[in-house]
Amino acid sequence: MPDSDSTSTALRQSLAKLHAELSGTRQADGPSKQLLRDVLADIERLLQDDKQVAPASTSKLEALAVRFDSDHPALSASLRQFIDLLGRAGI
Repeated sequence: MPDSDSTSTALRQSLAKLHAELSGTRQADGPSKQLLRDVLADIERLLQDDKQVAPASTSKLEALAVRFDSDHPALSASLRQFIDLLGRAGI
């Protein structure tokens, strides 16, 4: 099992990548982009406070990944990688 510092670093790097990809995604509908921003902000706050990420947050991320599959495959793939990181971190 990876140590918490390297896991935290990987999660923060993945979050930064998701934020960058989201900023570059012009064609996603407004409500989807806002929901993703909200969920990522929630996860970021929880990671800063060393609290557990709510399962509902990861479920929302999974639903967004499915929604972005056809129009935004890179963003969808990044979301899935982030979800996988959360799972490997035991979150």
